Amino acid sequence: MKFIAQSIPDIFIIEPIIHGDLRGYFIETFRQDEFEDAIGHKVHFVQDNESKSSKGVLRGLHYQLAPQAQSKLVRVIEGSVLDVAVDIRRNSPTFGQYVAVELTEDNKKQMFIPRGFAHGFVVLSETATFSYKVDNYYSPEHDRGLAFDDAQLNIDWILASENLLLSDKDTEQPSLSELKECFDYNENYYA
Repeated sequence: MKFIAQSIPDIFIIEPIIHGDLRGYFIETFRQDEFEDAIGHKVHFVQDNESKSSKGVLRGLHYQLAPQAQSKLVRVIEGSVLDVAVDIRRNSPTFGQYVAVELTEDNKKQMFIPRGFAHGFVVLSETATFSYKVDNYYSPEHDRGLAFDDAQLNIDWILASENLLLSDKDTEQPSLSELKECFDYNENYYA
């Protein structure tokens, strides 16, 4: 696996080595030792999640507060999505900046999103099956969100806004400047 640091250094794109022949292909999607060596700290994934969505479905931007903050390792099994991670660590040099990458069934890339980031994705193909690991269990009382269409973030979701499908929850999230609960850049959320 190849780990590629992004413009926000705590986020990594992971490109697998694809072994393919006439029968199909084989890839390693996760190896604890290589993963921890690359990101520089321990992560213990405790839950795997999967969703299937149709074109235009936008899920996000979501995060969980400490002590239930979550890191995510995300990938697409079928289809194509634009995946986005936004730095919401106050005092971070990249606060309010984001990384966006297209994850597809063909490129088999993954993105690692550490604690301290809001995460979301939009489906670009007719359908997409999205899979991800988290290092903390879902906790409704710690669940928070950030407005996907915040002008300050200026995220290009590729699809026209009238073609996006969102939950009621995701249309009612605060902007970055309105966030009251987020993270502190100087805090170690992996201790």
